[in-house]
Amino acid sequence: MEDAIKKLVTTFLSSSKGGENLSSRAFQNLVSKQLGGIMENTNSSAAIKEMQQGLDANNDGKVSFSEYLNLIGYLAKSLSEAETNKNKGASNQEAS
Repeated sequence: MEDAIKKLVTTFLSSSKGGENLSSRAFQNLVSKQLGGIMENTNSSAAIKEMQQGLDANNDGKVSFSEYLNLIGYLAKSLSEAETNKNKGASNQEAS
């Protein structure tokens, strides 16, 4: 788990060029390049902009590290729910 946390931090810092926030362009690049395997519409500028606006709690037009972690938490929860549902489906089929 340590490696995963370090990767989250280094990905943010690399994308923000060491800054405290991701610009709109940096956020778009991060989502399209790093999250395409687990998210839909990562090639859509409009969808990514809408996502950014939803994350931007303080409406400064940037994504802070805290706001970025909200996205990561949402994605982790969604993946966990999908895996749980998949495992339940497999268990139900085995029980039948």
